[in-house]
Amino acid sequence: MAKHNKLVIVTEKLLLKPIAKIIDDAGATGYTVMACGGKGSRNVRSSGQPNVSDTYANVKIEVLTTDREMALKISDQVAVQFFEDYSGIIYICEAEILHAHKLGQIQCYEGVADE
Repeated sequence: MAKHNKLVIVTEKLLLKPIAKIIDDAGATGYTVMACGGKGSRNVRSSGQPNVSDTYANVKIEVLTTDREMALKISDQVAVQFFEDYSGIIYICEAEILHAHKLGQIQCYEGVADE
């Protein structure tokens, strides 16, 4: 079973496109995006459902990389470019790929287990 790094970025939805560009430019093969909410130092944030507008919604972006340096490069660029003005958190953990299936150019990972 292959060991990978799972980079997780939780931030404001309006940053999704520029962060996706950073991820693509770093050479990552893909990422997963989920709507999210929670409570932190800036109080409670809704997941955006139901809501009239999702302008203030948060997203959780997960990127699997085989190279820790790639994950750190993405993390550093996102933090420097956005986290002075926008809320967010980035963390990295080890992931073990249990099953991987290629669907055209997209690689989907099922059953990723964090240690």
